[in-house]
Amino acid sequence: MNMAYYAVLFDRAFDEVSVALGMGPDYAKARRLTTYSAEVHICYVRELHLGDRVTVSWQLLDHDEKRLRSFQEIRHVDGWLAATCECLTLHVDMSGPKVAPFPPDVMEKVERLAAAHAGLPAPERAGRAIAIRRRA
Repeated sequence: MNMAYYAVLFDRAFDEVSVALGMGPDYAKARRLTTYSAEVHICYVRELHLGDRVTVSWQLLDHDEKRLRSFQEIRHVDGWLAATCECLTLHVDMSGPKVAPFPPDVMEKVERLAAAHAGLPAPERAGRAIAIRRRA
């Protein structure tokens, strides 16, 4: 599967999270607020093929009043890890556009999600940097 489709799978999973947080499809139109991906780090672990059935998980690692740091995994239905994605998402006022605080109703949902995810183990692959490791 081409690398772009992994990004599509991760993005679609975030769409579902956005709905749960109150930032669904009508959010931009009704409130003139949206989210932008500021940084995305995808690791391709094992190749998927067209037609493979997968699940995508989403975990909130950190947040503040304007940003979400998340970690996602794509797993084949057989359980093996296909790819991971760590993302920094910005909340944006479209009138600027400029980074802006989450409205109170959305922030309340973010805080509830953060509390629910606080007990989850830190993903092993979170915080990775791109580098070419040299042998000494």
